[in-house]
Amino acid sequence: MKVGRGKVSSQIGTPNSTRACLSASVCRMEPPMAIFKDIDIDVLALVNDTVGTMMTCGYDDQRCEVGLIIGNVLTYSQTCGLKQKSHMEQTVAYPIPTGTGTNACYMEEMRHIDLVEGDEGRMCINTEWGAFGDDGALDDLRTEFDRELDLGSLNPGKQLFEKMISSLYLGELVRLILLKMTKEGLLFNGKVSTALLTKGKIEMKHVSAMEKYKEGLSNTKEILTELKLFPSEEDCVAVQHVCAVVSSRSAKLCAAALAAILTRLRENKQLLRMRTTVGIDGGLYKTHPKFAGRLHRAVGRLVPACEVRFLRSRGGSGRGAAVVAAVARRLAAQRRRLHTALAALLLPPAILRELRDKMRAELEHGLKRETQAQATVKMLPTFVRGTPDGTEKGKFLALDLGGTNFRVLLVKIKSGRRRSVQMYNKIFAIPLEIMQGTGEELFDHIVQCLADFLEYMGIKGARLPLGFTFSFPCRQASIDKGTLVGWTKGFKATDCEGEDVVDMLREAIRRRNEFDLDIVAVVNDTVGTMMTCGYEDPNCEIGLIAGTGTNVCYMEDMKNIEIVEGNEGKMCINTEWGAFGDNGCIDYIRTKYDREVDEGSLNPGKQRYEKMTSGMYLGEIVRQILIDLTKQGLLFRGHISESLRKKGIFETKFLSQIERDRLALPQVRHVLRQLGLDSTCEDSIIVKEVCAAVSTRAARLCGAGLAAVVEKKRENRGVERLQITVGADGTLYKLHPHFSRILQETVKELAPQCDVTFMLSEDGSGKGAALITAVAKRLHNVGQK
Repeated sequence: MKVGRGKVSSQIGTPNSTRACLSASVCRMEPPMAIFKDIDIDVLALVNDTVGTMMTCGYDDQRCEVGLIIGNVLTYSQTCGLKQKSHMEQTVAYPIPTGTGTNACYMEEMRHIDLVEGDEGRMCINTEWGAFGDDGALDDLRTEFDRELDLGSLNPGKQLFEKMISSLYLGELVRLILLKMTKEGLLFNGKVSTALLTKGKIEMKHVSAMEKYKEGLSNTKEILTELKLFPSEEDCVAVQHVCAVVSSRSAKLCAAALAAILTRLRENKQLLRMRTTVGIDGGLYKTHPKFAGRLHRAVGRLVPACEVRFLRSRGGSGRGAAVVAAVARRLAAQRRRLHTALAALLLPPAILRELRDKMRAELEHGLKRETQAQATVKMLPTFVRGTPDGTEKGKFLALDLGGTNFRVLLVKIKSGRRRSVQMYNKIFAIPLEIMQGTGEELFDHIVQCLADFLEYMGIKGARLPLGFTFSFPCRQASIDKGTLVGWTKGFKATDCEGEDVVDMLREAIRRRNEFDLDIVAVVNDTVGTMMTCGYEDPNCEIGLIAGTGTNVCYMEDMKNIEIVEGNEGKMCINTEWGAFGDNGCIDYIRTKYDREVDEGSLNPGKQRYEKMTSGMYLGEIVRQILIDLTKQGLLFRGHISESLRKKGIFETKFLSQIERDRLALPQVRHVLRQLGLDSTCEDSIIVKEVCAAVSTRAARLCGAGLAAVVEKKRENRGVERLQITVGADGTLYKLHPHFSRILQETVKELAPQCDVTFMLSEDGSGKGAALITAVAKRLHNVGQK
C-alpha cells in the first residue's frame, strides 16, 4: 500500500469529500437543539471514529499518532459545547452508529497535504483505506470467494480492501468457502444444508468462537450442528482451519497497510528507528482470540525499524470526540492569546506611511544647519564626491572594522578593456575585552593585525594608499578626517568618542614604528556598499546595510547640504538612520519587548530604530517574546529553562534557519534543541510564528525608511518617475529567507513612483573602501593638474 501526498484530508478526522454532508448533519441538528431554550449548544467538531480512537489513546500515551479500526464501532461522533444559563460550560459527545468496517488515520506533516492551505504543523489524515484496491491494485490477491462476496454486496466494486479484512465480511467469506468445499464432497459428506446456502448465516462471532484455544473444537461442532450440517470431527478441524486462514489473511493484509503508514511516519521524521503508538479499536481486534497477536507479529516483521505499541481504546469514539473538543478549545484559546501578544508587531499600511513621512522629516532636519544639532538622523557628510568611472587603477589597502571581526585587504584595480578588481584578505577576531577596553588597546590591536597581513603578503616596505572602513557614526571634516560620534554594535572602547579615528590609527602605526601608510579615506561600510555596486551600475546612488547593524547612504545634491560649503555637484550622505526615533517620534510602535531589549543594551535610549530592525537585536527580541509566552503557559509547558534566561542565546541566524520555506517541524525542534529548548511540535509552530512576526516587522520598517530616501531622490531630480539602483549588503538582507523580499515589496508599496532595482554588493566594506580610495586619488590628481 502506498501512502500518497494528501490524497484524503481530514480536519480532525473529517474527509474532504464528506464535509458538505457533515455540515448538513449539523444544520439538521440545530432545530431540535432550539427546543431547549435554557441551553446554548455550539457544535465544535465532527469527528470520525478512527480519529476519536487515536485521540482517546493519545490522551493516555502522547506517542500515539495512528488510529486503527478493525470491526464494528461507531462511525461518526458529534462533539458539542453546551453553555447553560448558569454560564457553566460542558463538553458532550453524541455518537451516531452507522455500521461496521475498517479504517486508519495518522498525523501527517501539513507540507505534504496538497488539499489544505498552509505548511506549518501537522493534521490528522483520515485514510478511508477500505477503498484501497478499488482501482484494481489488489486484483492479484483477490480470490473467487472475494469476487463472489463483492458481487452479492450492496456496493459491488467498492470498498474491496474492507471486504477482505473487516468483521462485516469475514463470516461470509468462510461460508462461501465451506459451501464450495461441501459441494465438492470435501465436507459434511457433500450434504449442503439450507442454512449453508443462506447469506449471512455465518457471522464474525461464529468465526471467533470456532478459533478459541480450548473450546474452539466444541464450539465449532455446536455452531455447525445449528446450521444442520452434522459434522464429523474431521469436518470440525477442517472448518477451524478455514476460519484460521481467513482471519489470518485479514490480519496480515491489515498489517501490510499499517506498515505503509508507519514507514511514512518514520520517513517524515527522518529517523533510522522510531518508537510510536497505534491506538486501536473494533470488535475483530478485541474479541477474536488470535487476531491481535497475528497483527502484531506481522507488523514487527514488515517494519523492523519501528518499535510499535498497540494501545486499546478506552471509551471509544465518544471519549475521543470529547478529547478533540477539549484540544480544539485549548488551541483556539492559545491562538487568541498568541495573536494578542504579537498584534503590537503588526504594522498596517497607514502606520508605515506615517513612519515613511517621519523619516523624511528627519532627513531634512539632519541636512539643515539650524536643526542638524538636534536631529536624530545626523545626515553626516562623507566628502565622497563621486562614484567610479572605470579609469581607477593601482594597488590599495583596505581595513574593515564594523563588527566582532576585523579584515585587512589588498585590492588590485585594473582599468581599460580588462577592467577588474582582485582582492586578497585575512580575517582577525576582536576579543570582547578589546571591544570594551581602551581606545589605545583597540587601535594597537588593529595595527598588530595590519602588520601581520603586510608581512604575510610580503609588502611591509611599500607605502600604499589605504581606505579605512569604520562602520560607526562619524562626523567628517574631510575625506580623511572622521570624528567618532558614538559607538554602536556592542563596542564601548574608552577615549574614542569625540576623537578623530584616522589620527588614532596613525598614532598606533607610529607607536609600532614598523611601517608607514598613506591613509587616504575614512569610509563607512554603507558608502562602500554603494561604491561597489556603483562600479558595476552607474545608476546606483543609494547604499543599504541590513546586517548586524543597519544604515543607508545616498548621493545628495550639494545645494541641499547646508552644513557643508558649496553648491556644485553631489556628495554622499551617511544618514546613520539607526538613531531614528531617539527623540521619541516612534515610541507609539515600540513594544514592551523593544523596551526590555533597549534597557538591557549597552546604550539604553539610543539607536532605537536599529534595535527594531538589525540583526544584532532581532534574536533578543524573539527571546523576550518567548519568555513572555512561556510565562503565559503558551510555550515549553510553562517552564522557562536556564537556556532561555541567557541573554543573547537566541542569535538572529536562528531566525533565518527557522523561517526557511518548507522547513519541517522536526528540523525546527532540532534547532531549538541546539539552544537547550525542549519543544513540542506546537511549540515549534509558535516559535516559527514569533520569528516571522519579528523579522517581517524589521523588513517593513526598513522598507518604510528606504521609501523616504528614494522619494527624496525623485524630488531632487524633479522627475515624475524615478529609476534608481540600491546597492545592498548585510547578513540579514543576504541570508534571511524572506527579509529582502518583504523590504522590496514595502518600498514598492510606499514609493509607487519609483522603480527601484536592488543589487547585491560584493564586499562593500573591503572592495568599496579601496574603490573610494581610488576615486579620491583620481579626483585629487585631477585637482592638482
